[in-house]
Amino acid sequence: MAKFTQDMIIGDVVRDNPELVDTFVANGMHCIGCPSAQMESIGDACMVHGLNTNTLLDALNKPEA
Repeated sequence: MAKFTQDMIIGDVVRDNPELVDTFVANGMHCIGCPSAQMESIGDACMVHGLNTNTLLDALNKPEA
């Protein structure tokens, strides 16, 4: 799996990796279906929603158990 970065577009990540929806939601990113998510980067969305970008990226990049 590719390493996820803060400049990746949420809509692209979810479209290519639908199994990560739960990870986004569990980390406070509840706007997965929002039209903005189709053009907004992970980093920008974290900033807007007051989330720690590194915490979310660590969760998204965590190897599956």
